[in-house]
Amino acid sequence: MSIQRKPKSQTEAQQDAFIAAAPDGGHSQTPVTAVYEKGIAKGHKRQISLTIAPDMLRRVDDVAKRTGQARAAVINMALYRALEGDIFK
Repeated sequence: MSIQRKPKSQTEAQQDAFIAAAPDGGHSQTPVTAVYEKGIAKGHKRQISLTIAPDMLRRVDDVAKRTGQARAAVINMALYRALEGDIFK
């Protein structure tokens, strides 16, 4: 067994930049021109209600259970990929 060096830790600025670059890090790649006030404020996100077909809900819950994520996380990831991908372009 070889002795390895401890990896260098990132500076606080690098850690903040890494967190801010996450999809839900509060900083969109698209510049925000105005504050969006729809929904109810929940931290740096907005809470909305969503009506969904029962079969679609079952499929979302199956993915959430299989991947160990929350239902909201699965829905957020799907929306992010749809909006940032080429579905609506």
